[in-house]
Amino acid sequence: MAWYEDWFDQDAYELVYRHRDERDAEPVIDLLEQAVRPRPGSRILDVACGRGRHARLLARRGYDVTGIDLSAHAIEQARARTRARGLTATFLRADMRTPLCEACFDGAINLFTAFGYFEDDADHQRAIDAIATMLRPGGWFFQDFLNAPHVRATLVPEDVRTEDGYTIRQRRWIADGRIEKEIRLRLNGHEHTFRESVRLLTLDDFRAFYDRAGLELVQTFGAYDGRPYTPDAPRLILHARKRNRA
Repeated sequence: MAWYEDWFDQDAYELVYRHRDERDAEPVIDLLEQAVRPRPGSRILDVACGRGRHARLLARRGYDVTGIDLSAHAIEQARARTRARGLTATFLRADMRTPLCEACFDGAINLFTAFGYFEDDADHQRAIDAIATMLRPGGWFFQDFLNAPHVRATLVPEDVRTEDGYTIRQRRWIADGRIEKEIRLRLNGHEHTFRESVRLLTLDDFRAFYDRAGLELVQTFGAYDGRPYTPDAPRLILHARKRNRA
């Protein structure tokens, strides 16, 4: 089983990433609106939506949102939390490499480094191809990814913290062009170990993926405050558009 097929179904995931809540998500949604200027009521696809925090912010701002994720548990949580907040959004269990439909969304998002998980770049290309297929001609795509040069320069090999009595120890290293993370959770002498592994994709990689999928890169940013992208920026944020048919 691939690491992402297990980890995102675990309750421990939310313990480790508890600080990644809707308030934490607001800056990237603000940047999206400033950069893309989606039409009111736009139909937006949230690819790898997780528990739906970005989708809920978009729904609250009046957009028609569909979220997809491979994790059945994440989708259940997204539905429940969205209902609890009195919001409306659609959440479906789906693989990002397989399109749901053709030319059916005005825009799509893929945020918080919810990409780069596959071992084979052909699967990353299939995912971008599927997103492009689901966009109408002229539709937009907004992607938020780690910045590989920054990760290489600032890697923190290990950190330890405590949450709800759990000791959370995270080890990080780079191997074979990927950022690897081992997460150990310990409580009362019992320990559980999980893994993350993300391909250190670069701006040039995304340019190639987009070009082959019929997407044109419009602009890039280096952080949620909208600063320009540079190799030492903390993030790689990309805004692309689907080319109109000839």
